[in-house]
Amino acid sequence: MEASDVEVNGANGVNGTNGVNGTNGAADEDLPPPPPVPADVVPLRVEGDSEPAVKKPLRVPVARRGLATKGNKVQLLTNHFKVNVTNVDGHFFHYSVALFYEDGRPVDGKGIGRKVLDRVHDTYKAELEGKDFAYDGEKSLFTVGALPRNKLEFTVVLEDISSNRSNGNSSPKADGSPNENDRKRMRRPYQSKTYKVEISYAAKIPMQSIAQALRGQDTENSQEALRVLDIILRQHAAKQGCLLVRQSFFHNDVNNFTDVGGGVLGCRGFHSSFRTTQGGLSLNIDVSTTMIIQPGPVVDFLIANQNAKDPFSLDWAKAKRVLKNLRVKASPTNTEYKITGLSDKICKELMFSMKQRGEKDENGDPLMTELSVYEYFVNIRNIPLRYSGDLPCINVGKPKRPTYIPLELCSLVSLQRYTKALTTVQRASLVEKSRQKPQDRMKTLTNALKINNYADEPLLRACGVSVSNNFTQVEGRVLAAPRLKVGNGEDFFPRNGRWNFNNKKLVEPTTIDRWAVVNFSARCQIQNLINDLIKCGGLKGINIARPFDVFEESPQHRRAPPLVRVEKMFESIMEKLPGAPKFLLCLLPERKNSLLYGPWKRKNLAEYGIVTQCIAPTRVNDQYLTNVLLKINAKLGGLNSKLSIEASPSIPLVSKVPTIILGMDVSHGSPGQSDVPSIAAVVSSRQWPLISKYRASVRTQSPKVEMIDSLFKKVAEDKDDGIMRELLLDFYTSSGKRKPDQIIIFRDGVSESQFNQVLNVELNQIIEACKFLDENWCPKFVVIIAQKNHHTKFFQPASPDNVPPGTVIDNKVCHPRNNDFYLCAQNGMIGTTRPTHYHVLLDEIGFSPDDLQEFVHSLSYVYQRSTTAISVVAPICYAHLAATQMGQFMKFEDMSETSSSHGGGVTAAGPVPVPQLPRLKENVCNSMFFV
Repeated sequence: MEASDVEVNGANGVNGTNGVNGTNGAADEDLPPPPPVPADVVPLRVEGDSEPAVKKPLRVPVARRGLATKGNKVQLLTNHFKVNVTNVDGHFFHYSVALFYEDGRPVDGKGIGRKVLDRVHDTYKAELEGKDFAYDGEKSLFTVGALPRNKLEFTVVLEDISSNRSNGNSSPKADGSPNENDRKRMRRPYQSKTYKVEISYAAKIPMQSIAQALRGQDTENSQEALRVLDIILRQHAAKQGCLLVRQSFFHNDVNNFTDVGGGVLGCRGFHSSFRTTQGGLSLNIDVSTTMIIQPGPVVDFLIANQNAKDPFSLDWAKAKRVLKNLRVKASPTNTEYKITGLSDKICKELMFSMKQRGEKDENGDPLMTELSVYEYFVNIRNIPLRYSGDLPCINVGKPKRPTYIPLELCSLVSLQRYTKALTTVQRASLVEKSRQKPQDRMKTLTNALKINNYADEPLLRACGVSVSNNFTQVEGRVLAAPRLKVGNGEDFFPRNGRWNFNNKKLVEPTTIDRWAVVNFSARCQIQNLINDLIKCGGLKGINIARPFDVFEESPQHRRAPPLVRVEKMFESIMEKLPGAPKFLLCLLPERKNSLLYGPWKRKNLAEYGIVTQCIAPTRVNDQYLTNVLLKINAKLGGLNSKLSIEASPSIPLVSKVPTIILGMDVSHGSPGQSDVPSIAAVVSSRQWPLISKYRASVRTQSPKVEMIDSLFKKVAEDKDDGIMRELLLDFYTSSGKRKPDQIIIFRDGVSESQFNQVLNVELNQIIEACKFLDENWCPKFVVIIAQKNHHTKFFQPASPDNVPPGTVIDNKVCHPRNNDFYLCAQNGMIGTTRPTHYHVLLDEIGFSPDDLQEFVHSLSYVYQRSTTAISVVAPICYAHLAATQMGQFMKFEDMSETSSSHGGGVTAAGPVPVPQLPRLKENVCNSMFFV
């Protein structure tokens, strides 16, 4: 990233409120140009000019320090396929593409570009000298070698596939005869459109830059050259009729569809992208899944979507929302349209005027007759309608010129993406139906290579690119599990990434007194539950007193809104209890996504400072109770297990110098929710030298913004209200009045294109927060990104099982220069293990490769909620949990006063305020309330 990129998008930059495109920019156009500056004038520096004399150099990701060696070596296969490039002396030529209609208006609609450029390719072969090109579907086109001229202009004619192709079968317009143009259209069954295409030379990219990327020299050219290769793959898939979602491709094949309920299907496809690795260029191919709308009759989709029993019990307002902009084919003409809405009246009552053929009035004008859409289709078009007469019609016309088609004549086109958030049931169904065992996944990928047949792609051939059919072999190492400490000074080693607390006590059990049970109408034998909990707690070392009382929800409140139910429950608790309880066990009636959860947590944590545990008891056994107690113990300040090296303490480079560990994550609203604030959470370790205890700080920020903007927040000359100050002060007070001299940051959820922002924007905020506390304090930093959202998988060649827990890979498929590694800390029991890809962007502490990988591996064993190694370090999991739980607080906020549909964007008056989360009460804000 160039230095200027950071500034250009700032509040007063090019896109800002006072910049070139801002609200005050237009006024400048009326001013005369400034007078010329004489040649002999030396500009003076204005006093107080805030422009720094020297710009700080931008940090870039650090290079690898070498390979680690610890662990048992294991030979693995990975879904990277070696790519050879022979045409290294050639060049890609980049051209800009501009599309216009016949009258010179620019084409703004998406999707038409590929059809137009395909027609250009087919029609003007000679003018293009037979050259193939890769087109990205928008404004860029690439060729191998130059086109004949730097600027080319073409005109092509396309039959409009979504035209009202009639052959006497047009649909009724709301404002005139449906047969107005029938005769004309019978002679010319297609409406055709003329397009002008301008192709202009933009840049030249040497293929040599791919070789530079493989040497670890990442230049703009090398990124662009790899982008061209990826565009070739996208175009290859588009020509096969695939749905394209970034670098994933989905074929229209019913064998790839799986029903997840609600009229939504999971569609299995393939991800393919070129990657530069230590072993050279490789093609990474993986199984990918997207959600699509159930193709077929619209009515079947609506019934499934609303779980209705028949078309007559559908909610049409909901149907209108879900159908808008979907594409349908109308029978019997098989014409494709885009849905713009639904009619307000049913088909039998929807009237329009139609000319009577051959009949004229006394003035010689055609006679008009009023008839319904139903009568038109049944009597004039002779198309029988079984049930749509009593249902609304689908509108496929313009808002002022509607075109209505009866519901039963419309079928949804296949491969239309469903972009709304899935329900819990749909998500569970998708996970269950789309998981594949390692060997099955390998077969699917081998098959994908055959189907894609890259050897026949002319542009890849022109680049001299050939793809191997064999999975790449890599060497992994299996790290030993760290030793854990439990109660009574007992040590033990987890086996296969798992352990249990059978016949073991917790390492730091808490005492549960001053507590009560709250039951929101859950069906449960509460006294039995309490007795079992007390007994199970005793076996684990937790001393649990009898609860003060059980508060049952009054039957008259069960149908009230969630906020009211919580309010009423708290009224009865406060009436009866002598003082605020230390802990409340809350029984919820719904197992998942109870609407009571958010308001209940908010009331407890933000208003009263009470630790609470919610459960939805269905099958209560010892394992269930143990899991609940692990969470309660951690929330109340206890510790379930810890690493033996924490007790010694002997963690390399961490135990010797006060070190704080941070986990950072941002959670965003569901797709389509543009006005829901994003939630940034940072958790920090406390009580150094422990690395098992954490607390969280959470803030809202503008929707869909990934970079955390509240790490340092100067609100007055001597006041910082940012996240970091809160966490650093807690570390200081909980760690014997020591400031952390080392800060280790684990950051989740950022892509490679955002690494520089983490290093130069977020890290700068953290440094500022430190300097604000003490100008002379210069801690050392380690910054590590954890990525789960990638497509590299590992397989054991001769085994049906997943790779063993603790498998680490830092060679062959890793970056040619940067310090990254893959770690499978978890025991993958179902499906194929997804490794976490760790990128070490900065290491001022100076970890050896072995020490760093062992440290990261150990942090997968300190997650207090479970008795298994988890797939990503605990601080990141905690940050995710904290963001999600506090996000529930926002669900019932009235956003209208503090937010708007602009959702935190910039308006002429400045940024739209984002509603703030309530701060937690002091007695719970340092707890692990989020576990």
